[in-house]
Amino acid sequence: MATTRRAPVSFRERAEVLDFLLEVSRVTAETLDLDELLASVASIVKQVVPYDLFAILLYFEKSKGLRIRYAIGHREELVRGLELKLDEGIVGSAARTREPVLVDDVRGDPRYLNALDAVRSELAVPMISRQKLVGVIDLQSTRERAFSDNDRTMIRLIASRVAASIENARLYRRLDRQNRTLQTLAQLSQRFSLILDLDELLSKIAESVRTLANYDAFSIYLVDPEQKVLRHRFSVRYDQRVKLDNIPLGKGITGASAESRIAVRVRNTAEDPRYIASHPDIISEIAVPLIVQDRVVGVLDLESERLGFFTEDHQQALTLLAPQIASSIENARLYEELTQREQRMETDLKAARKLQRILLPRDVEIHGMDVAIRSRPAREISGDVYEFFEHGEDAVIAFGDVSGKGAAAALYGALVSGLLRTLAPRRRSPALLMQSLNEALMERRVDAQYATLTVMLWEPRWSRLTVVNAGGEAPIVYRRGELIPLRGTGVPIGLLEGRDYEEEVFEVESGDNILLYSDGIVDQVNEQEKEFGHTRVRHFLEKHGKDTPRIAVDALITQMDEYRGSMPLTDDQTAVMMKIR
Repeated sequence: MATTRRAPVSFRERAEVLDFLLEVSRVTAETLDLDELLASVASIVKQVVPYDLFAILLYFEKSKGLRIRYAIGHREELVRGLELKLDEGIVGSAARTREPVLVDDVRGDPRYLNALDAVRSELAVPMISRQKLVGVIDLQSTRERAFSDNDRTMIRLIASRVAASIENARLYRRLDRQNRTLQTLAQLSQRFSLILDLDELLSKIAESVRTLANYDAFSIYLVDPEQKVLRHRFSVRYDQRVKLDNIPLGKGITGASAESRIAVRVRNTAEDPRYIASHPDIISEIAVPLIVQDRVVGVLDLESERLGFFTEDHQQALTLLAPQIASSIENARLYEELTQREQRMETDLKAARKLQRILLPRDVEIHGMDVAIRSRPAREISGDVYEFFEHGEDAVIAFGDVSGKGAAAALYGALVSGLLRTLAPRRRSPALLMQSLNEALMERRVDAQYATLTVMLWEPRWSRLTVVNAGGEAPIVYRRGELIPLRGTGVPIGLLEGRDYEEEVFEVESGDNILLYSDGIVDQVNEQEKEFGHTRVRHFLEKHGKDTPRIAVDALITQMDEYRGSMPLTDDQTAVMMKIR
């Protein structure tokens, strides 16, 4: 097959090549993500040497073999399963000799391992860093003589520049895997809620760092930005806790690291005027800044009694580990602050719960009805609402559920209850009351807050209920074994302006039991993540519809607890049972 050879590189082109290689060094030094780095190498090679198949094989010292780590055009099964020994195939030959191997026609080379029948030429170039084999860049083409001597030289130059970056990225991945095995750091990254004590965290960080550098003394200082000092937070020497002084920013080796935002490694502290003596017999020291979101939060400081103990490898490893340590410490500090706030909030919520018990009715007397109520919050206070207002012998009954749960829902529920107390005495019509309540809430609009509500006018002289439902669970009437839902519908209040609501009139009979319940009952899940559901509510009412209201609501709560088992309450739960005398 005829091929066109490129002309020799001119002097001007060599200058351009130099600029290109400098750009290669810059690009590959920008990331420690191995996948991103290898993709960049493939793209860089494509710019100067066209290929049909491309692979980067990395050398694994433990198995003494090469595996494909990144590939373009190769079969998936080959990428997953291929492992080459040194001197196996053209790639293995390049790895063993540490010299590029260029084959113009692979059909005449017994070393060739068939990756694709159409392949005709191959170029394999080893990557060497610090005299160690890192891997091989392998290019294949479906054309004979597709690669020239100039291509071999160019890929060799690229390989020499990317080898160190790839080795650094692999080192970073190994350190990252090692970090994830450290119990404390893994817990911090996976389950923030398990961080309970900052001192315990720092102690475990000290143990973890010792696996990277066997120090004699270890300290962590945290930045006090207001006082501009490094406040000593934790130190050990020979695994014994010690107390050190605070250090002004910029002073000492730790202060210099914090101010410069880079690691400072000192071979001999006696020769460094910045050194502030903290422990007797200390000779070498390394300080690494702890940075979170471009903000220095502290300094990690290691000291040794051996001259020049801390190496460049130590510095690299600690620098890579520092962001995880910084993030963990910041999370632990935040957790402590949140814990303190939660303790204060818990006290406030207990007081609010007591007040809510006073405000919400517990014992209700309504002419012509027996009433029982059971209500419990998913958290300390509830967003469920239930109110009863008398109009002579008649009564207005309101039952609702605020969106969400916790303090915000309870406060919104208090707003709804307050407006009901203001509006209900002046409006007998449930539809008019609901409309007025919606208008009042829209005037006090709270984002993402609304309420479902059922309002009923009870007229015992006529044995009549007039019902309006604004998105709530439909009340259910039990009558001699039959279940009759009251299906008045409407948009939840506090959600949309200008809503009208329709009334449903229902004639009751003596002995009817009427159940009002919040969606926290039907939404409750058990240990299999299955909801209690409306069907179980109906079955419950079929079984207990003849009982007194008190016995019935107690039985419902008992059944709920048996159903949910160890699961927490999904939402606030309220049930009101009313029996017609």
